[in-house]
Amino acid sequence: MAITSNGLQQLGFTLDTDYVLQDNSDGNGIVIAEWKSASPQPTVAEIEAAEATWTTNYNAKAYARTREAAYPSIGDQLDMLWHAVDTGDWTAAKVKTTEFYTALKAVKDANPKP
Repeated sequence: MAITSNGLQQLGFTLDTDYVLQDNSDGNGIVIAEWKSASPQPTVAEIEAAEATWTTNYNAKAYARTREAAYPSIGDQLDMLWHAVDTGDWTAAKVKTTEFYTALKAVKDANPKP
C-alpha cells in the first residue's frame, strides 16, 4: 500500500489544511509534499492501517450507498406518506399496502443489509 488521502482523513487530518499531496516522481503513487499540521506526521504504516480501516468500512456500507440512490426522493416519500395518512390508509392493518411502504420495502429487499 501507500500514502492515501483516505488514510490521512481516517486519522483526522484534512487535505490542504494539514497536508499537501503530490504524485511521486516515479509515478508509483503519492507522497506528502508538505506537512502543515501542528500534530506529528503519521508514519506510512499508520496511514496504511487507517486506509485499511477506511476501505473495510467503505465496502461494508456498499448496500447503503446503493439503497440511497434507489430510494424515491424525500419529497416523493413525504408525498406518499401524506396521501397514505390523508386517505386513511395509515392504520396498522393497511400500512403495508401503502405506496410509501411498498416503494421503500422494494428498495430494501433489492439491496439487503449484509
